[in-house]
Amino acid sequence: MTKTLLSLALAAALPAHAALTSAGDLTFTSFNADEDGFAMVALADIAPNTKVYFTDNEWSGTAFNGGESYSSWLSGAGTIAAGTVIRFSKVDSATLLAASVGSFARETVSGSTNWGISTSEDTIYAYLGTSATAPTLFLSAVTTGTFGTATAGSLANTGLSTGNGAIKLSTGSDYAEYNGVRAGQASFADYKPLVSNVANWNDLGTSADGTNLAPNTTAFAVTAVPEPQTYALMLSGLMAVGFMARRRRG
Repeated sequence: MTKTLLSLALAAALPAHAALTSAGDLTFTSFNADEDGFAMVALADIAPNTKVYFTDNEWSGTAFNGGESYSSWLSGAGTIAAGTVIRFSKVDSATLLAASVGSFARETVSGSTNWGISTSEDTIYAYLGTSATAPTLFLSAVTTGTFGTATAGSLANTGLSTGNGAIKLSTGSDYAEYNGVRAGQASFADYKPLVSNVANWNDLGTSADGTNLAPNTTAFAVTAVPEPQTYALMLSGLMAVGFMARRRRG
């Protein structure tokens, strides 16, 4: 009984992770135009059967244009823990495209059939939506062009900005990857500005051959520091356990 009460008290005191609710909750950690793939880190827990859309069509501020492609990722039946890095590979292949967690598939949208990631000025948007063409929450974007131009697309009305969920690599980069810290932050949200800062990326530019390069999929970790209210909850739980223990002895 005492152990059960202690477990309940500690469980109540532990903070819960959020779902995908804001920019950067799922954000890019690599871009590979040669292998046609990328990687992303979950900086919040991902609920079961979450569907995330991707496109390299350009966003105008109100809608996507056509000519490129759409795909989607279904997270799977279990919760994906914050800190998990997911690799998406072979986007240009109908039979080889895959995700290291969950399932990855093409979305059929009229006028969008160019499935590869371009080796010059291209942007990938990741978002939640009611369909591939109807975004409701932009999660992240990465570009090898310049946001705000016709070739790269806009960040207007996405809630993203450079350094906040949106990552601008060097123009025409073939391969780039986040190489900053993956441990030591107090919360997963603290990684958002780090991952979005290109100073923390290894950008190999236009001369790289990334065909056989695999991204780093090491998970991100936090060193949690309980907040004052968490300590108060833990203390009240422990006091309740002590009270019950005294009653049992009496």
